[in-house]
Amino acid sequence: MMKEISIIGGDLRIVKLANMLSKDGYKIYTYGMDEAEMLDAKILKCDSLGVSVNSSNILISSIPFSKDGELINSHFTSKILKIKELIEYAEKKVVIAGNISSEITQKLENKNNKVIDILQKEELTVLNAVATAEGALQIALEESEKTLHGSKIIILGFGRIGKILAKMLKGIGADVYCEARKKSDLAWIDAYGYYPVELTKLQDNLNMYDFVFNTVPYILLNKENLKKVKKDCLIIDLASNPGGVDQTEAKKLGLKYIWALALPGKVAPNSAASYIKEVLYNIFEEMEK
Repeated sequence: MMKEISIIGGDLRIVKLANMLSKDGYKIYTYGMDEAEMLDAKILKCDSLGVSVNSSNILISSIPFSKDGELINSHFTSKILKIKELIEYAEKKVVIAGNISSEITQKLENKNNKVIDILQKEELTVLNAVATAEGALQIALEESEKTLHGSKIIILGFGRIGKILAKMLKGIGADVYCEARKKSDLAWIDAYGYYPVELTKLQDNLNMYDFVFNTVPYILLNKENLKKVKKDCLIIDLASNPGGVDQTEAKKLGLKYIWALALPGKVAPNSAASYIKEVLYNIFEEMEK
């Protein structure tokens, strides 16, 4: 069994993951975690990216891997972690991270690396959706003067996060409306006891909602739609780039808008790390077959 792992960059989830892997008997080499005081004493903090990369055949990095395609996301260092430099060192490795672009994947594979985008694993996506939904509720409770119970709430998108969030909000006692494009999704929304809203009719009743949760990475709340939103409505955007809200227009209109990215790592780092570890062990098991 593989017992040595290099971890490059990452947020609090990855720090917690490193500790969990170390506790399970793995020898962990890190780079880009020199300011993470909570790291287990047995975990090695390497002086250079090259040393860390070359210390094992398994490289684990940030989720998501990068914001700009040039730098590795890293929250516990002042050092600059360049993807270009990682590619230079990595050869015949297994590289595991999240949201790795096709361009970076190709460059790594050109050097005989096996690239695994862990966010493509369905089990992690579902578990992260639960943490994201819980985090969204936490933000709503903290940032609004209204209770969720009895409020009129619309969820834009009925994917994994939308489904879980709708169930949670319904359980609290909210009036839950769900937007979708597909007729099949609209039918399921109705079957679950929520109010279905067709995308083409989204703007018709935007002025009645107390909360808007967006899960779609496409600008649905554009300039015209935002003009219809109530002034005291709280908009929480859970979608990745480019998000689902025209941020400039929302600011001009004085609307309260929160773009809540990477919630699992912020609101439930221990659970998120456990989820990642579970998926990693499934990956390791598949590799050993």
